[in-house]
Amino acid sequence: MPKNLTDIAIKRFPLPESGTVTHWDGSCKGLGIRLSPGGARTFIVLVNSGKRHKIGRYPAIKLKDARTEARRILSEKTLGTYQAPSVSFNTAKDKWLKACEEKNRPRTVNDYKRLIKHFPFGAQKIGTITKAAVVHELEKIDAPSERAHALVAVKVFFSWCAGQGLINMSPLTALKATTRSQSRNRVLTPDELKEVLGKALSTAYPYGHIVALLALTGQRRGEIASLKWEYVEHDTITIPSDIAKNGVEHRFPIGMLARRVLESIPPECKQSEFIFPASRDHVRGKETSVFNGWGKAKKAFDETLENVNPYTLHDLRRTFSSTLAMLGVPIHITEKHLNHVSGQVSGIAAVYNRYDYQAEMREATDAYNNYLLKLLESGP
Repeated sequence: MPKNLTDIAIKRFPLPESGTVTHWDGSCKGLGIRLSPGGARTFIVLVNSGKRHKIGRYPAIKLKDARTEARRILSEKTLGTYQAPSVSFNTAKDKWLKACEEKNRPRTVNDYKRLIKHFPFGAQKIGTITKAAVVHELEKIDAPSERAHALVAVKVFFSWCAGQGLINMSPLTALKATTRSQSRNRVLTPDELKEVLGKALSTAYPYGHIVALLALTGQRRGEIASLKWEYVEHDTITIPSDIAKNGVEHRFPIGMLARRVLESIPPECKQSEFIFPASRDHVRGKETSVFNGWGKAKKAFDETLENVNPYTLHDLRRTFSSTLAMLGVPIHITEKHLNHVSGQVSGIAAVYNRYDYQAEMREATDAYNNYLLKLLESGP
């Protein structure tokens, strides 16, 4: 009679010299742990005579999670809703990305391609991948922002698989994006903003200039990195619709500090059409056009900061918005600065209200610049 599996037992089971050997769990009928000569320990569940459904490898899949998954699979078999895993993760991933290319913007597709690489399930059948396995891979991602975006991408992927009938339902339906929701609360204190901006203004091109512009304009990271010189007209920047994240052209004023940042770019670095061109034409075999060394650059920059708690570059955008609110700028003017299309002036109101608020935005920009100048000049 099978004995109950335990973590200690699983670790101590002798490996076979050839082939595989399976040890069955006494507390969950049908659940077993399959051992291979190479040391792999894989949870399986017997769904029919001789037909086994692979759940995933131990210890990425915990014993209690394997039992839960086994019971779910066996319940589906009893109810007649069980669907045997068919295609591999890689096959499903390729089909998904191809579908994304037909309906999403190139930038979104490129983000998905990068983010889905965090989940190296390879040839594993898509129907055998569990929530625990996905969480295990997410925990390997150090940067909270990257981890949050990776979770969004993989949830979109599994939802698409369910919609295509590759799986019955996404295993990630109830998985909460806690890291992302927590990061959305982060606003730099005045002292932190002062240190980050002050350090950015004294940091070499290009990263220092990028961080400074992010803090000074409140724009998105990708939009600032993709700026071309032709988008700048002295004290105004226009981000075209094909660059703007929401697909809406965005024209906004910049203040004296932002103009000085652009003017301080070395002449030899102004030969490209891009303000922040890529340092190499190709990275890992893919063509590049604009700055993309975010991870290493931010790590090096943050190491020079002394009194700033962990933050993301998007937190500078949130800090910009919060500071405008503190200065008394009306929310609809702030939304115009941020190029939000779902704020107060949205829906039918946006259809009929075609006023561009440039004068009000410039007044807010001047107030923000004056605040930052006083902040930079205050204290040590």
